[in-house]
Amino acid sequence: MMPRRTRILCAVLLLGGCAAVGPDYQRPALSLPAAYPDAPAGAETAAAVRPEWWKLYGDTKLDGLVAAALERNADVRIAVARIEEADANLREAGAAFLPEIDLGATPQRQTLSAATATPIPSTVPLVRNDVRLTLGTSFELDFWGKLRRALEATRALALGSRYARDVVTLSLAGLTTQAYFSLSSLDAQIALTRETLASRQETLELVRRRAQGGIASEVEVNQAQAASADAAAQLADLQRQRALAEHQLDTLTGNLDLRLAPGDLLGLPLPPQPPAGLPSALLQRRPDVLLAEQQLVATNAQIGIARAAMFPTISLTSYYGGESTALSTVLSNGARTWSLGFGMTLPLFDAGRYAARTQAAEARQRQSVANYQKAVETAFREVADALTTLQQTAAAEQALQQRADAAREALRLARVRYEAGYSGYLEVLDSQRTANDAGLAFLRNRQSRLLASVDLMKALGGGWSAQAAPLASAAPPGAAAR
Repeated sequence: MMPRRTRILCAVLLLGGCAAVGPDYQRPALSLPAAYPDAPAGAETAAAVRPEWWKLYGDTKLDGLVAAALERNADVRIAVARIEEADANLREAGAAFLPEIDLGATPQRQTLSAATATPIPSTVPLVRNDVRLTLGTSFELDFWGKLRRALEATRALALGSRYARDVVTLSLAGLTTQAYFSLSSLDAQIALTRETLASRQETLELVRRRAQGGIASEVEVNQAQAASADAAAQLADLQRQRALAEHQLDTLTGNLDLRLAPGDLLGLPLPPQPPAGLPSALLQRRPDVLLAEQQLVATNAQIGIARAAMFPTISLTSYYGGESTALSTVLSNGARTWSLGFGMTLPLFDAGRYAARTQAAEARQRQSVANYQKAVETAFREVADALTTLQQTAAAEQALQQRADAAREALRLARVRYEAGYSGYLEVLDSQRTANDAGLAFLRNRQSRLLASVDLMKALGGGWSAQAAPLASAAPPGAAAR
């Protein structure tokens, strides 16, 4: 026959293993299209892209900048520190399942009153010592799963802190890459504008010589001067933009005295096209979507914490030690003291306080559901936008190249005709503007195409793979307690 104390202890342990109150987490069902719009045909056979997607552009300078940004940027250090904080919170939540044992020592010397209503026997000294030394413990029994739900919420937040770091690193790599592409585009535009300025200054000298010979008018000279000054102002503005882009790279990489030589925008390759993945695959790639889900897991668990507060709180208290008039005998057999007991607290009247806390937790959970839905829909839209931009800029590139080539040839012919006296200067001036605008439009379209490729990498969570890993989720409630 099992002893009575053993049966009581087993019953307590069984009760402590009951299911936790509150809803168990289930991922919300979202209705999304089966595929991304404007996905390239045959992309299902595209090669996998590794997480270091920026290396696809084959630029060692870019690789070094991204590596420096991921190593030195302050946002990354903040994200790592938040992971460490979340891990410490998780260890604290797990420690709540184990009793805390405290050592207590209360030595004291006291004087008793001889003028009390009850006389003190003469054999009892009025001044005496009292030394008490005990080991005590008190911890809450998790009958309703409040501690398990707290651990579930803390575990989700700890996992979410890692996804938050991934969000920071992905965004940082994307910003650094796009800033570098913008810098390279500005270098190409500056080179083109310098050629334009040199050409217009050469034309200005030609017009002045013709005016001195009586062939050209002062109007043409002023028009040529205005065209040359316009190119000089355009060059100054582009140089200003380049300096600002370089300052941005300084901050991103943590190197405030960074100086970069002009880059080759047109020499950068474009990364491979993405596969036509489903929205469910998108969830496996986007750290911000995974972060939103872990926040939802945490708020869902907090409902159970709020509901458990409405049930009785049962705790186990005990101590063991000794009490004596001298420290040398405090641990002797006759001085031993011990205590074992249970405590229970049940809120009988709280004026609706705990019900309001539960309703607030449920409202926060609904907010997290909406935030999760918003994160998924935003991720889907960003992929669709990047695909559309890539498709349209790629389609426009050939036409813009043809336009730039034709504009340059038209400018050459206009200058030949003007020098031969077959046409006026307005034809040359119009051809100069057209050639300049066409060249800049081609370079800016290539920049937009490269920036869209980075947007696509970010939207897909930093690349893709033929077989994505299963979506991470929180452990079942109470898994760490068993």
